[in-house]
Amino acid sequence: MSAIQGLSSPTTVALKNSQPQIQVLNPEDGSLVGTVVNNSVSEVDAIIAAAVIGAQKAKKLSSNLRMSVLNEVADNLSNQKELFAQMIAREGIKTINEARKEVSRCVETIRISAEEARRLTGETIAFDQAPDSENRFGYYRRIPLGVVAAITPFNDPLNLVAHKIGPAIAAGNSVILLPHHETPLVAKLLVELFNKTSLPKGILNLVTGYGIEIGDMIVSDPRINMVSFTGGKSVGERILSLAGLKKISMELGSNCPVIVMDDANIDLAMEACVSGAFWAAGQNCLHVQRIYLQDDIYDQFTAEFCRRASEISMGDKLSESTQMGPMINRRAALKVEEMVQDALDKNSTLLCGGKRQGNFFQPTVFANVSSNCLIAKEEVFGPVTVLYRFSDKKEAITQANDVEFGLQAGIFTNDLELAFELADSMDCGGVMINDSSDYRIDAMPFGGVKGSGVGREGVMNAVKEMTDIKTYCFNLRK
Repeated sequence: MSAIQGLSSPTTVALKNSQPQIQVLNPEDGSLVGTVVNNSVSEVDAIIAAAVIGAQKAKKLSSNLRMSVLNEVADNLSNQKELFAQMIAREGIKTINEARKEVSRCVETIRISAEEARRLTGETIAFDQAPDSENRFGYYRRIPLGVVAAITPFNDPLNLVAHKIGPAIAAGNSVILLPHHETPLVAKLLVELFNKTSLPKGILNLVTGYGIEIGDMIVSDPRINMVSFTGGKSVGERILSLAGLKKISMELGSNCPVIVMDDANIDLAMEACVSGAFWAAGQNCLHVQRIYLQDDIYDQFTAEFCRRASEISMGDKLSESTQMGPMINRRAALKVEEMVQDALDKNSTLLCGGKRQGNFFQPTVFANVSSNCLIAKEEVFGPVTVLYRFSDKKEAITQANDVEFGLQAGIFTNDLELAFELADSMDCGGVMINDSSDYRIDAMPFGGVKGSGVGREGVMNAVKEMTDIKTYCFNLRK
């Protein structure tokens, strides 16, 4: 998934920072949704300085106050669900029904963050296990890192913001939030909820602008103690090259597989895979991009999957009946179109869809895709799914693992022993049994292996990532 489209160079900074505001456009029709400030380099420098001071305030806050702030924001967000859902749908890619679900999840993420604030505990250490240390006693505790830079993507513009700022505040850090320049408005609304609480000034800081201009500056600044990034693999690699000695947590996308065995509950698998393939128009790091179907069920599953894909309604995101929205912009839609054409040029079989209409792209299903096609190996980040036939489970596992990503996978089978065997064989950060790859709750550890990132999110794990361990030892010998 792509959060910032590139990183800065002096030429681009000089060119774009002359624009005082960023216009946020509805990708459905290009209409103006709102504007945000295009922060200059000097403004960002001042914001970082404020966050450093804010970090000193944050570390002194009691757990009770952190919990109170987070719970107050969750309560107020819950009371304004429709306002936030409308903003998600207007500035972004989601239908109103998808947006409402995101707001509900965000409320839960912030509430879980409040709970984790009370769980920042350490342990005693048996120093007397070492010779000549019989009179020593000690423990460790978790302490905040300082300033956390949170860089978030367009596809979940509210909940993925909460997954960074909620744990950061719970852990006692200050935050610099840089939301994607195409969906900053709902993030700004959430920050405004925090600003109405008793959270001291400087702890939560919003930067709005183009990642291509200010990304390098933020991630390389030595005053930043951690970078939490969700976005594309190439940008993640760029951040790693610039960050220096600071903590890094990254979720960098995937090409998720689902394996459906012939003993599976086909209705369950169908429902989950259709949703996983076309939720948010496939602009989802957990998107079901590859489905491996055992021989006996291949024809039945393929026919029904294509029928359901063809019946998905696209259009007005605010309509209750619309099931799928647009791509985030024309560039993203054209990229999907190019990947589809690449598959066609290499003799893949198009089963349904395949056409672009402005920023909308039809739900698209392929078969007979060779390994040299872009959609077989790369993250398509659009409503395109590839169906494969297999006979032997080893064949399915080998093919499912044969990409440079490893975020999540799905497996459908009623054989418990087989489920464990397949799950243990998958090279990824999470395996969903009898669910598609896009199943997730906000409390679970979340992250991947290989090119899918480093570190783990999920509120409890993020809190741990955003703290250090400090050890205390007392020599009690008289």
